[in-house]
Amino acid sequence: MSAHPVITWNEAGADRSARWQSESGHAAPKRVVIADDKLTADSAFRLASEGTALLWRGDYQNARQLLQALARRIERKPRKAATTPIDAFNFHRQAQSQRARTLGMLLVEVDAEYAIPLRRAPDIKLACNEAYGASTGPFVVSLREILGLIGAHEWRKNGVEIAALGARIHPYYGVFSPVRGEYLNLIAEAPLPSKKLAFDIGTGTGVIAALLAQRGVEKVIATEQDARALACAKENLLRLDLRDRVQVLEADLFPAGKAPLIVCNPPWIPARPSSAIEYAIYDPDSRMLRGFLNGLAAHLEARGEGWLILSDLAEHLGLRARDELLQMIEAAGLKVIARVDTKPVHPRATDVSDPLHQARSAETTSLWRLAAR
Repeated sequence: MSAHPVITWNEAGADRSARWQSESGHAAPKRVVIADDKLTADSAFRLASEGTALLWRGDYQNARQLLQALARRIERKPRKAATTPIDAFNFHRQAQSQRARTLGMLLVEVDAEYAIPLRRAPDIKLACNEAYGASTGPFVVSLREILGLIGAHEWRKNGVEIAALGARIHPYYGVFSPVRGEYLNLIAEAPLPSKKLAFDIGTGTGVIAALLAQRGVEKVIATEQDARALACAKENLLRLDLRDRVQVLEADLFPAGKAPLIVCNPPWIPARPSSAIEYAIYDPDSRMLRGFLNGLAAHLEARGEGWLILSDLAEHLGLRARDELLQMIEAAGLKVIARVDTKPVHPRATDVSDPLHQARSAETTSLWRLAAR
């Protein structure tokens, strides 16, 4: 029996099946029909909204256009009116989840060579190898996921310019891209308590570790649990010629030993992720935040500092109060030495059409300088 989920459908009078692939963890659709260029966008939207998946047999570029048409129809649906910030957040998450489910109903088949057997289909072999690894056979996947793979491949190839670093960081598929530079500017400008050693907890792409090394820290130990992030950080540090200064370790939060500087940029929103990729954004029950704070004092050298990089967006959404954060810090045997704040400059901060605009426009990102009491 296959260990993978299986999707089944009937085509030309014969029952067929294939492995189901979903990085977001969505279950294989139970109802699947064959669709091609003759299908109208309205009919496709009705079927997808009802939970019927459309396995595409037409032109690939037409499938992309159909996906865009489905997205436009979703956007026309009226939003639920929210009376509180937390309602706005919950309604937004529900709408995002429903949107993902509906758009995820347009499917394509991928063969064992990572090729899509459709007219005008792009070459996705490299993008699939980067995201999935070596092929284990044919599968069916949502077109939306394939487009995500292609986009991630372009980001990985071209990189993201990091002003504070004066260089590019190349994120992998599924590893959070450091597109918000304001928190990196805080790290670039805060006074270093020591240049001997630093720990970077949950390094992701390795950008913070690289920034610390570039600032003159002699040795940085960067920890991470996710296999993709470990590989991503190692490659970025190699590109930046910093592998002799930065050691990347697989670890749950802290490495062994103590350091005069320990930095952590945990996910900022204490909510449940709806997919594995969202763990970089959502920290259920503030698990990583609490783990960092509760373990910090034991890993700090005398007169050492812990730098917590955290947005207060969760506070403006009503998901965590400032007093709760301060109580976490105190309960962990820590004190606040100083806090440096900055305002976000990303486009959503000024987008009045964003359902979370009220909270985003008030958001502040802070570097909390912490020490053991």
